[in-house]
Amino acid sequence: MADCVQPLSVLTDDERAFQEAVRGFAREEVGPRVGPMEAAGRLDADLIPKMFEMGLMGLQVPEALGGAAGSVMMVTIAVEALSEVDASAAILVDVQNTLVAYPLLTAATDEQKARYFPPLCGSVIGAYALSEAASGSDAFALQTRAERSGDDWVLTGRKLWITNAAEAGVFIVFANTDPAKGYKGITAFIVERASAGFSVGRKEDKLGIRASSTCELILDNVRVPAANVLGPVGQGYKIAIETLNEGRIGIGAQMIGVAQGALNAATAYIKDRKQFGKAIAENQAVQFQVAQAATDLHAARLMVYDAARRKDAGLDIVKEGAMAKLFASQVCERVTSLCVELLGGYGYTKDYPVEKFYRDAKIGSIYEGTSNMQLQTIAKALLK
Repeated sequence: MADCVQPLSVLTDDERAFQEAVRGFAREEVGPRVGPMEAAGRLDADLIPKMFEMGLMGLQVPEALGGAAGSVMMVTIAVEALSEVDASAAILVDVQNTLVAYPLLTAATDEQKARYFPPLCGSVIGAYALSEAASGSDAFALQTRAERSGDDWVLTGRKLWITNAAEAGVFIVFANTDPAKGYKGITAFIVERASAGFSVGRKEDKLGIRASSTCELILDNVRVPAANVLGPVGQGYKIAIETLNEGRIGIGAQMIGVAQGALNAATAYIKDRKQFGKAIAENQAVQFQVAQAATDLHAARLMVYDAARRKDAGLDIVKEGAMAKLFASQVCERVTSLCVELLGGYGYTKDYPVEKFYRDAKIGSIYEGTSNMQLQTIAKALLK
């Protein structure tokens, strides 16, 4: 008899233990801070060092460079578990691992890795700076320029919608070194926050993920050493695409975590809340709604886990990653909306957590590629 293939949804013993550890961390360290962080619109400064101590900030980085030598699946597990409590905290971990560590792992020189990974795994937040006012879905319509000046490059321009910008000390910035070549002139640079001419501008006032910083970056003749070019000059577009392909898995993980958190809260409520002499959960109509939500969420989780497993196996994930992000974000919106309704008027107030989960859900269909862009990616993969 042939050996059975382990289902992609089944976690190994080590992965399960890691999941429980992160869930415990989320309950004990993140949970009590959610309300104050939401009200203040920023992450608790004391929480960030705890995330580093927990080993969440360099999950795929080799141990020799300060990381956990883990996998994409571990990142997925961590982001999902944190998102069940607070998506803002999860995003900090997600960006650090998928948008900052990943391009450094795949494109940095040994010298760059030795210089930047130990601090990024130990105390320094990173950020990924691609988007601009005129380049959202058209990600490569960059206006930020980089001109060679002796041993340096001089960067000028503005970036928008940069997650983790308020806390970050290191930024991966994309600029065009040769506009005549279009997207083939785009180059990635490692830029330090302390660089002269570099500043973090306006912080966005957002609907959801309010504690996660989203800011403008201003580059006013910022001199960056040639040694800080990430990958070959003119190959930044490849780095950006490959990074966002993995990043979609992280967003999918965030969405299934948010949906699970909302469903957990709603399920507990309907079992306790009584109307007409019995718990709301005893009504078949409510049972069917919850059953459908749980089924949809399970399907989304399978898609996200499948994409993560494929990535760890070295397989192509362009289509599967896009599908996972698309479907998980759709399911998250539906599930969190239902959960608000299940709580009735209470669900619409800030006294219960489901309204926050509902607001946090919306960003999933927007950042790191809108739902329409995911559909375009999937269609191209299917029809090529």
